[in-house]
Amino acid sequence: MQTVMTIAGFDPSGGAGVLADIKTIAALGCFGVAAITSITSQNTRGVYTAYHQSEDVLRGQILPLLDDFEIAAVKIGMLPTTEQIKVVVELLERVPLKNIVIDPVFQSTSGHALINIEARQFLIESLLPYADVVTPNLSETEVLLGIQCNSVEEMKAAARVLSFRFSQKKQVAILVKGGHLNSGATDVLFDGENEIEFSSSKLMSRHTHGTGCTLASAIASLLAQGLQLSDAIQEAKEFVRGAIQHAPGLGKGKGPMNHFFNYVPKSSII
Repeated sequence: MQTVMTIAGFDPSGGAGVLADIKTIAALGCFGVAAITSITSQNTRGVYTAYHQSEDVLRGQILPLLDDFEIAAVKIGMLPTTEQIKVVVELLERVPLKNIVIDPVFQSTSGHALINIEARQFLIESLLPYADVVTPNLSETEVLLGIQCNSVEEMKAAARVLSFRFSQKKQVAILVKGGHLNSGATDVLFDGENEIEFSSSKLMSRHTHGTGCTLASAIASLLAQGLQLSDAIQEAKEFVRGAIQHAPGLGKGKGPMNHFFNYVPKSSII
């Protein structure tokens, strides 16, 4: 069994962040370990505040895991402070980790800022070049690039530009997620050589809390098991779609998905 590490925030409502990552990793057959960057106060209606962990606390969580486990992939999500980002960059410089998937979390769906401007710029300049794949949505792509993407063709151009911009240390693939386009649910990958579209019909559901976290941790889990990047993305998208379709219908806002929709309890097996 492959071990996948997630470095992300804690969502006590269970739909996003570390809890969503761990559920995804387990559902896809890997063993999840985690370091928490921030303890948030949130539910399906929104994020109300966040209590960021110090650099020493974050380092103290990650180092024992690296000393004890062979990490096959890493998913990095919410990193709200410059000090935390420096810790992660320092560790990536020291330890040759692979299959690094970064979901650049800048704000919640409800509009709550999850990183300050200084830390955001430092993340862009110092951390993203260590990624194997970065998975921005359209609003995050706008922050990274400075312009809006309103079509699949513009997403392709953005993915290509960002890939070249961040490929300073190694090839960085960019997956621009187009779930907020009116035309459908199309994501675009540029891996340094090829542009690949991943298209599906849009699901009309309010139960989409944590889709970005789930997709990124699913990609990391599938890369850990040896899938090629394009295959990992396709399978991860299908996983997210299934989790939305089988959502348990909880919460009064953007409800959580069902990460274990493929699990059949033993008591129900005839």
